[in-house]
Amino acid sequence: MKKILYATSEAVPFIKTGGLADVAGALPKCFDKRYFDVRVVLPKYECIAQKWKDQMKYITNFYMEMGAQSCYVGIFYMEFQGIKFYFIDNEYYFSGPTPYSSAPWDLEKFAFFSRAVLSILPVIGFRPDIIHCHDWQTGLVPVYLNDKFQGGEFFRGIKTIMTIHNLKFQGVWDVPTIKSITGLSDYYFVPDKLEAYKDANFLKGGLVFADAITTVSNTYAEEIKTPFYGEGLDGLMCARAHDLRGIVNGIDYDIFNPETDPDIPFNYNATTFRKEKVKNKVALQKELGLEQDPKCMMIGIVSRLTDQKGFDLIAYVMDELCQDNVQIVVLGTGEERYENMFRHFDWKYNNKVSANIYYSEPMSHKIYAACDAFLMPSLFEPCGLSQLMSLRYGTVPIVRETGGLKDTVEPYNEYECTGTGFSFRNYNAHEMLNVIRNAERIYYDRKREWNKIVDRGMARDFSWNNSAAQYEELYNWLIG
Repeated sequence: MKKILYATSEAVPFIKTGGLADVAGALPKCFDKRYFDVRVVLPKYECIAQKWKDQMKYITNFYMEMGAQSCYVGIFYMEFQGIKFYFIDNEYYFSGPTPYSSAPWDLEKFAFFSRAVLSILPVIGFRPDIIHCHDWQTGLVPVYLNDKFQGGEFFRGIKTIMTIHNLKFQGVWDVPTIKSITGLSDYYFVPDKLEAYKDANFLKGGLVFADAITTVSNTYAEEIKTPFYGEGLDGLMCARAHDLRGIVNGIDYDIFNPETDPDIPFNYNATTFRKEKVKNKVALQKELGLEQDPKCMMIGIVSRLTDQKGFDLIAYVMDELCQDNVQIVVLGTGEERYENMFRHFDWKYNNKVSANIYYSEPMSHKIYAACDAFLMPSLFEPCGLSQLMSLRYGTVPIVRETGGLKDTVEPYNEYECTGTGFSFRNYNAHEMLNVIRNAERIYYDRKREWNKIVDRGMARDFSWNNSAAQYEELYNWLIG
C-alpha cells in the first residue's frame, strides 16, 4: 500500500478560489484504494462554511517552534467521499474572510502551514511515502523536509513532488523578512536554493528540493523552459527538465454531466444533443433577454476577465464580431476595463450581447449547455478547465494554441474530417477573428460536419480517472 499526502492551500468542497481546489479535492478520489492510501491536509480557515466545520473532529494540539516563537497547531479531521482530510488549525494565521490576503502576511501564514504539515505526521501516525505539494503555498515543505526534519528515522526517505498550477505565482519577498519568518539558515538563501534575483522565493525552494516536478499539461511543461513563459525560473526548469513532466488536469464527470446536471433546464447526452441541446439555448436567450432564435450561433465566455485570458484580443475586434450573425454570452468578473467593455457592448448590441459581470456556478453550467461554441483565446494557460467542460457539454471550443488548450483541443481539419474544436497560433486579434468566422462558416453551411465535431468532442475522456492513471505511474516510479 503506497501512502500519499496531498499538501494544499485549498480543496473542494471546503474552500475554493481556483482550479487548484478542484485538483486537490477531486483527484485523490480516483486512485485505486487497494494500492494507494491518499490523504489531504489543508488549513482550517475561518471562512470554511460552518456545515463543514460542524463535521470536523478535533484530534489534538501541540506547540511548534517557528522562527523565534512557539506556535499553536491544532489538528482536525473528517472523512469525505472516502478520503481522509486533515485540517491544521491556528486562528492567528487562518482567520479572515478569504484564504489569501497579501504579502508578506501570506508568506508567513504558509511558512507556518508548510512546517505544520510535517510536524503533524508523527502525531497522526501517518508516514507518507510521498508528500505531493501544490503551488508556492506548500513550496517550503520539501525545504523543511531537507532541513529540520532529516534527523529522525520517521522522516528519512519521504519523497516530495512539487506541482506547478500557475508559474506566475511564486511567493516572493525580501530575504531578511523570509529568513526571520521561516527560521531557515543562511545556507538556503543563495541563488541555487531559495534566492531568486535578490529576493526569497517559496516556489523556487520547492522546485529545487522536490524529487519530482509536475505541471498541468505537456505543452506548459515545455513552455515554462522558455523566457516568455518561464516567469524568471526558465533556467531552473531547464536544469530540472529530466524531473519535470506534464499531466493534464481532469474535471469531475459526475458534476459536469449534461445528462444529469440539475442546473440546466434540458438534459441531453451524446446521442440526443442534436434535438435537446438547442432547447437550452432558447431558454438562455429568453432568460437573458436576447433575441430568441434557435438557429443563431451562440458563443460563450466563462472566465476571469484578465489580460492572461486574452481579453485584449476580444476588445480589439468585438465591434467587428458583433456585425456577424452571432450572439455572445459572457460570465465573469475581473479587470474593470474588461467588465466595462462588455457592459458597453451589451448596451450597444442589446439583443446580441449579454454581459453577466458576476460569477455563478449554476449560470456557468447553463452557458456550457446552451452555447454552440466557447471562446478561450488565452495568452498563456497552464491547463484550463473551461475547454474541458465545454467539450463535455458538446460546445465547440475556439482556443489559442498554448499550454493545456493546445493539448486538449484538436483543431478541426476540413479535409480529413478530424478535430474537436478550432484553434489559432499567434496572439493576434484578427487571426482569432478569422478562426471564429471559419467556425461560423462550418456552423451555418455544413451543419452535419459541425455535429460530427461535437460528437468527437463529447467522446473524449478528460475525467480525473485519466489523470490519476498518470499520477499512479509517477508515484510508482518515484517510490520504486
